[in-house]
Amino acid sequence: MPEQKKSGSRFGTLNIKGLKEADAGGNAVQRHVHGPGCNHDHGPEGHDHHDHGHAHDEPHVHGPSCSHGHDHGHDHHGHAHSQRVIRPPAHRPAEGGGSALQLDLEGTLPGETDDQGRFARLEAALESQHGITDVHLRRDAGHAEVCIHYQPSLVSVSKLVKLAQKTGAQVAARYLHHTWFVRGMDSADAAQVIEHAVSKMKGVLTASVAYASERLVIEYDKEALKLPDVEARVKSLGYGLEVPMAGHACSHHAHGGGLAPLLELPLVVASGVLLAAGFVVEHFALAPPLVATVLWALSMASGGFFAIRGSVQSIAQLRIDIETMMVVAALGAAVLGAWFEGAFLLFLFSAGHALEHRAMEKARRSIEALGQLRPEVARVRRGSEVVEVPVADVKRGERIVVRPGDRVPLDGVIREGKSSLDQAAITGESMPVARKPGDEVFSGTINCEAALEVEVTRLSSESVLARVVDMVAQAEAQKGKRQRFAQRLERTVAPLVMASAVVFPVVLVLTGTPMKEAVLRAVGLLVAASPCALAISTPSAVLSAVAAAARGGVLIKGGIYLELLSGIRAIAFDKTGTLTVGRPRLLTTWAAPGVTREELLGTAAGVEALSAHPLAKAVVDGAAEARIAVPAGRDLEAIHGQGIRAKVGDDAVEVGSTALFADEAIPSEVTAEVARLEAAGQTTMVVRRAGRYLGVLGVADTLRGGARQVVQALKAGGIERTVMLSGDNALVARSIAQQVGLDEAKAPLMPVDKVTAVKELGRTHPVAMVGDGVNDAPALAAAAVGVAMGGAGSDAALETADVVLMSDDLAKLPFALELSKRATAVMKQNLVIALGVSAVLVVAAVLGLTRISQAVVLHEGSTLLVVFNGLRLLAFRPKTPASPPQPATGPQPAAG
Repeated sequence: MPEQKKSGSRFGTLNIKGLKEADAGGNAVQRHVHGPGCNHDHGPEGHDHHDHGHAHDEPHVHGPSCSHGHDHGHDHHGHAHSQRVIRPPAHRPAEGGGSALQLDLEGTLPGETDDQGRFARLEAALESQHGITDVHLRRDAGHAEVCIHYQPSLVSVSKLVKLAQKTGAQVAARYLHHTWFVRGMDSADAAQVIEHAVSKMKGVLTASVAYASERLVIEYDKEALKLPDVEARVKSLGYGLEVPMAGHACSHHAHGGGLAPLLELPLVVASGVLLAAGFVVEHFALAPPLVATVLWALSMASGGFFAIRGSVQSIAQLRIDIETMMVVAALGAAVLGAWFEGAFLLFLFSAGHALEHRAMEKARRSIEALGQLRPEVARVRRGSEVVEVPVADVKRGERIVVRPGDRVPLDGVIREGKSSLDQAAITGESMPVARKPGDEVFSGTINCEAALEVEVTRLSSESVLARVVDMVAQAEAQKGKRQRFAQRLERTVAPLVMASAVVFPVVLVLTGTPMKEAVLRAVGLLVAASPCALAISTPSAVLSAVAAAARGGVLIKGGIYLELLSGIRAIAFDKTGTLTVGRPRLLTTWAAPGVTREELLGTAAGVEALSAHPLAKAVVDGAAEARIAVPAGRDLEAIHGQGIRAKVGDDAVEVGSTALFADEAIPSEVTAEVARLEAAGQTTMVVRRAGRYLGVLGVADTLRGGARQVVQALKAGGIERTVMLSGDNALVARSIAQQVGLDEAKAPLMPVDKVTAVKELGRTHPVAMVGDGVNDAPALAAAAVGVAMGGAGSDAALETADVVLMSDDLAKLPFALELSKRATAVMKQNLVIALGVSAVLVVAAVLGLTRISQAVVLHEGSTLLVVFNGLRLLAFRPKTPASPPQPATGPQPAAG
């Protein structure tokens, strides 16, 4: 492996900035040959699993392969925690004299890196440049690269990097996303009308409207479309748009603006009163029949106000939807003289919609309540004064004062004061958590005891709370198979039913049925087959389930993941930070004959004090707890994959794995102790000073409280196989797997091996991968569902996983699985209700066994039934208990 030159720069994972610095430094840009299909295999050079080499700033080099697992996780026990990933130069002539360059997609094309449309535009723009022969996208283990083939004789690497950066920035700047709340949207049909109208506008690339969360999201070409044009187009349809505030899921203006929310209930009441008045007039012959007809016509106009408006909009766009079907059915009844049936139809249709809106509003408010947890103002220390400032105006680095009983207004780090914070709103934790200077705090949590001074680390729009609220509100856009099935069926059913309603009466008349009866039965068919319940059957359940999960400290990013989670039958766990707390402790100090414990531990701590690695910290903390004097170390040298060397006084000291001492035979008693400790699940470090072996140190991680109970709950809930994937040695992995009760442990594994293991497991079981969201990103992406822990404190967890446990409580995992199964069951129930009632009504309508009014009652009743059935999920509570606290005698040790 070629040696890397250090340029003094700290490289990112091959992003544009890192490449530019590397090229300036001399040799840190990868140029290599592509074989057919450009199927590179850049497997990572892994850490040895007892890597106590303190290579903090050493670039970690990858061989010539695109299949890189840039996952240098805790499990490797390598003191290389600050390593930066770059690629070595490997410039060889390719076919035709060309070469190729890989660029990290996120660094090349800022923003939505999963957007295929934006990459296609980047690809076209780059391929038009002189010297570039081909551009394509590669995805492997959750990582995305732009692969650029070029002619070195025509374009240099530095110019290529700048060109890619400039082009990517231009694409990212030109093709943008925008989100609005939709005001006055009164039905799922209205959402489809808006979506269809906006998607046809010049410059709009994609448009999506979510009725349940009242959001319109578009991707557009800013050179071809101005946002006010979209607002004007939607306004012409009778609706309004409002830009959402960060962290507010559903603006009260979005619900309260426009005519629909103001007029809906009065129009329903008016329709009902007029309907009843017409019935009384006709039944008791209080006036000529024309009076009753006029009253029913007015009732139809009132009850059908929004339905008529929506149907006109749909017909203008050559679409047939539910509202169109209802209006046609009502008008058909009126033409035949059945004014009461027509008015009754539109009255119940509008009343059902009004109740549906109120029910959906309850689900929306449960999400909106999350956003309202954040105070609107913060008490900011400026000079000697503390002033109240709107949270949107507070900048990073400013200090805010949080009084006892107040909610924390912004994310930050405590600089002064100690207190306990109620984090239930963010993490779902039931008990307040102690916090001290240096600890992170989150917007929306409650300060329970003493005043705190907090340094702001995130703007209000970037806070964990704001991002969670936005993700929950947008979850409906990530549709599962049942949602997609319902939407496809709805789009197909409406035009088919309309066509049937035209053909059906013709067939009846030809078979001898009177014209009026035939048309009335066709009207009944329109009502019976209208897919109202189908349209709302899944959104109500998804919105309610996602809201319930968020309230319980679990972020589920969409209906698709809700459904996938319910089908999981195998779970793969990362070890460090997932099953263990990720804080190693010194458990064993074995001193060789003639060596005191103080000499052994003091010497090792003097060397390890030069490192900030968790294993080194465990040794230093162990010496401090034992109150052992620690001599000063100097001249640290890291031996990658083996350990470290330094000097204590004039003596050379080595601390590391047995591989570090391969230059001579290690005493048998030392190797025996190493074997004994590793068999017990501990990570070992041999200590030698001036050629004399002082002894062996055993370090182990701490098993997370309640981990065994969680695994038992998962198995009781239907999980058939549980596996641990670890970069640690096999003995350590098996030890922890046995303690927790897992079925299997796979170790030692590099990140790319974890991906392979997840894929193999997925061949026989739908699999979820549970990790910390940082070091396990490739494995999380390879699983059917990626679950990250500790999302409240990790930006990476929020971004990379499909499901995020906001706290480090593993008990949230059975809760999430239980909720997903309940939600999926409710969606199935709703689909059965919607389709079953429609099927019965259609048969009854075709056979002439039901009146229009009866069909309307059953039809609207089924719609309300599926809505309220979905809303039951808002009250879901976990059956499984929270993780028990650690025993008072101290945490249970778990190896490495």
